[in-house]
Amino acid sequence: MSIGAIIIGDEILSGKRADKHFPKVIELLALRGMALDWAQVLGDDRTRLTEALRRSFATDDIVFSFGGIGVTPDDHTRQAAAAALGVGIALHPDAEREIRARFGDETTPQRLMLGEFPIGSEIIPNPYNRIPGFSVGRHYFFPGFPVMSWPMLEWVLDTRLAPLHHRVAREERAIIVYEAPESALLDLMNRITREYPKAALFSLPSFGGEGVRRHIELGVRGEPASVRAAMDEIRAEVGRLGYEWQEK
Repeated sequence: MSIGAIIIGDEILSGKRADKHFPKVIELLALRGMALDWAQVLGDDRTRLTEALRRSFATDDIVFSFGGIGVTPDDHTRQAAAAALGVGIALHPDAEREIRARFGDETTPQRLMLGEFPIGSEIIPNPYNRIPGFSVGRHYFFPGFPVMSWPMLEWVLDTRLAPLHHRVAREERAIIVYEAPESALLDLMNRITREYPKAALFSLPSFGGEGVRRHIELGVRGEPASVRAAMDEIRAEVGRLGYEWQEK
């Protein structure tokens, strides 16, 4: 099982608005001992959204989708999700209750359209204005507004996904290696990758600058025992090669 995020909106791709969801998802997952495995940014194109969702529905992935669940002509997420699942769209009774509770006598057919979701959906409560999101299986669909979507995401994480908190032990360790080209450490990196499949290696070079020496942040993240063993080998080999290093 992997965790993914889909961020939707032409305004993101055009630069009209800067995405804020990607770093927030990483933050909220990390607080619960979880991690993001992949992310996509997609425009307001129903065909492309449908194909992307069809692929993700075919997996066991947990997917958080942000944006496009309104009722204006540029909102396609609800229809794309339904098409990807091969089902229709209908007014969800729980969503209708929330919308009527929000608007009372000012409830209109147009506002009720906000509660039309793919058949088989469950609602996600919205503490900001009671206009819910929805979920289907392991896919969770939120509005694009952070003031609404982030509390909704936290609710999903802390209710429906609570059993996954801190289920997988993770650790990250790294050293700073000074004045070493990545090419000189490539054999070491490849060996660590082969020998420690439960520890993902990373190499983050910095070309230095004013007051900063050229260096590489070299480390691994993953299963704690593998991380510790891999780092012991990395430290020993970097020292053998004669490069100065320090703990990150």
